[in-house]
Amino acid sequence: MLTKHLTPRKWVGLLVSLSFLIWYAFCLPRPLFDAPLSVVLESRDGQLLNARIAADEQWRFPPPDRIPERFETALLTFEDQRFYHHPGFDPIGLGRAIVQNLRAGRIVSGGSTLTMQVIRMSQENPPRTFLRKVQELILATRLELGYSKSDILKLYATHAPFGGNVVGLEAAAWRYFGKPPSLLSWAEAAMLAVLPNQPGLIHPARNRQALFQKRNRLLQRLAEEGNLDALTLELALEEPLPNAPLPLPQHAPHLLGSVLSHGQSGRLRTTLDAQLQQQVNSLLRRHQEQLSANEVHNLAALVLDVETGNVLAYVGNIIGAGTVHDEWVDIIPAPRSTGSILKPFLYAFALQEGLITPQRLLSDIPMRLSGYQPENYHEDFDGAVTAERALIRSLNVPMVQLLSAYGLEKFHYRLQQIGLTTLVHPPGHYGLPLVLGGAEGSLWEITGTYASMARLLNHTYDLNGAYNPNDFHAPKYLPAPVPSVPVQDAPQPMSAGAVWLTFQAMQQVERPSSEGGWKTFESSRRIAWKTGTSFGFRDAWAIGVTPRYAVGVWAGNADGEGRPGLVGVKAAAPVLFDLFKLLPVSGDWFATPYDNLKNTVICRKSGYQAQPICPKDTVAVPRTATGLRPCPYHELVHLDSTRSFRVHADCYPPALMQAVPWFVLPPTEAHYYVRHDPGYTPLPPYYPGCEDTGGTPMELIYPKYPTRILVPRDLDGSRSRTVFMVAHRSPETAIYWHLDEAFLGTTLSFHSMELDPSPGAHLLTLVDEQGHRLEQRFEIVQQEE
Repeated sequence: MLTKHLTPRKWVGLLVSLSFLIWYAFCLPRPLFDAPLSVVLESRDGQLLNARIAADEQWRFPPPDRIPERFETALLTFEDQRFYHHPGFDPIGLGRAIVQNLRAGRIVSGGSTLTMQVIRMSQENPPRTFLRKVQELILATRLELGYSKSDILKLYATHAPFGGNVVGLEAAAWRYFGKPPSLLSWAEAAMLAVLPNQPGLIHPARNRQALFQKRNRLLQRLAEEGNLDALTLELALEEPLPNAPLPLPQHAPHLLGSVLSHGQSGRLRTTLDAQLQQQVNSLLRRHQEQLSANEVHNLAALVLDVETGNVLAYVGNIIGAGTVHDEWVDIIPAPRSTGSILKPFLYAFALQEGLITPQRLLSDIPMRLSGYQPENYHEDFDGAVTAERALIRSLNVPMVQLLSAYGLEKFHYRLQQIGLTTLVHPPGHYGLPLVLGGAEGSLWEITGTYASMARLLNHTYDLNGAYNPNDFHAPKYLPAPVPSVPVQDAPQPMSAGAVWLTFQAMQQVERPSSEGGWKTFESSRRIAWKTGTSFGFRDAWAIGVTPRYAVGVWAGNADGEGRPGLVGVKAAAPVLFDLFKLLPVSGDWFATPYDNLKNTVICRKSGYQAQPICPKDTVAVPRTATGLRPCPYHELVHLDSTRSFRVHADCYPPALMQAVPWFVLPPTEAHYYVRHDPGYTPLPPYYPGCEDTGGTPMELIYPKYPTRILVPRDLDGSRSRTVFMVAHRSPETAIYWHLDEAFLGTTLSFHSMELDPSPGAHLLTLVDEQGHRLEQRFEIVQQEE
């Protein structure tokens, strides 16, 4: 009924008021500021690591968590002393500004509060008019209703201009003083408080004296109000102004690039340790200076916390190597040829399934498997070597043989299962060289996998020895929980027992010369570590792990150029051990996972499951290991009564024969093995009149199989000669050589002959003095001129 008493004029007034209230409620834009922000990367304790300029080419940091007390005090003293008591505008300040402007006959004071200045900045500083001032006043009251005083201060501190392309308090503190706002002195805070007042006219690069006087007047006001004592004031007045803007910290530029490539923005608090990151940067620069003498220009390192998988230091490349040497390429996530760095994974998988024990002998002889002929780095062979020593010495031939026995497809699947996503091709694409560097891996994933293996060991007792899939996860540089996966639903790529035995072998890898005597000192750190060198000397790797840390190092050239001497143990390993020296020392080592191990009886000489005639040892193997093969090398040999000759019942009285267990390697293995183990005893010769009733005691070393031999030409243009080699179970036996039925000569003890067959097919025939015969066909292919 009230509406009956409303006149048309009152109706208009009511509608105008209602419209104004609606406009007032929604007059502030959302968001208030839409200017792009810099991407800021911080360490785990909030220290600035890196920043990227905003899209509009301004240094504008995201809003701070809080405003430092000194800057707030200086700012409010200079700009808005009644900030905490007015509703967005200051009637006293406005009145004073009007009087000053009337006396001057021009605008000399705007009377704006900080809230009004925030409104003005949100509108990109439009021309000053009376109507604009009224609008700012109204919007300021609305801002006060919607935001707390603290939020308004943060908006001001984020968007106030500080001269040039510096916007906001935090960017100004870093650009002018090289420090965070929380560490500003009174003089520095006062300078930044007065700077937004006229940043285009007065700043450190223009009208410095006016800025200096303006700052000092504010310092004196602060002292008069009791904020500074006399000594602090005296010292503050003497502080000089900054000179040219300083560059922002660049402690983790490649990680910042990774962040941006993943679409992340704003202020990012990472897991990095600021002090360690700077130390790693400095250490890598020193090593890169040495490596550059060999034209090796790029170096990268990753330090992980094993327990969490958190990245503690991330140096993707050396800034300073130069753009011509791809200093901005982040090596850490880049796929690179792995070299031998995957061998411990194969060793652990084989232990897991019982294919080997650490002491089991692997063949180390010239061989060709599936058309591939591997060679050891030192171009020598041991004949037979334990699996553990093959890993420690990073021998290629035994590892390729082990991969062939384990299964290429299975190994490929297991690598993907533990987190190597760079294996994008089917197993056949890589072949057996997969374990020697025939595939690509990233420092990020490989270091993370070694950290996961250590984490599995650390957590074994927490889970009563059960495998936990959460232990195998990628590293992370942003704090985030690891996704939970039900334990019972996850496959088990490797057990704690297999990992522990693998790490036991890896800590025996011979360290660089500077670390050679590490076992002598009780304070020395125990590290399970491994190196890798890619084909063509293009990539040098070194990765080490302890119960607390995993460290990965890569050295090389980002463009893939190989360099002589670019090998893991020389280029990457010294960096690895220097990095571990930066980390806290702990005497702890991985606890033995007894619940994941079992004792088994093996042959002391071969490492296979012991036969009754074998000398025996008891060793620990993973509980998952089943089906260990019996020893193939021990056999009962029948000797005469003097134990000097082999005999058999057809040529010697059985009552006088003595059955003796004998460790017998195949002829080729024995040929190389005896060079490294003088204690190896070959089989005795046969008793005069006794004939060997078994197979031939000879075995070709080269050519081992029917093959085509390409004969290159020497520097003088002549055709090179080919060395043919054969092993005999009794090396002192004479062997008679024939080529295409033509007699060539006789060898004793060292059975090799350098020949120059004509191009075409040939038949090599070998006959020993007992009449044993061995034949091999081959074809000579002449290199084209």
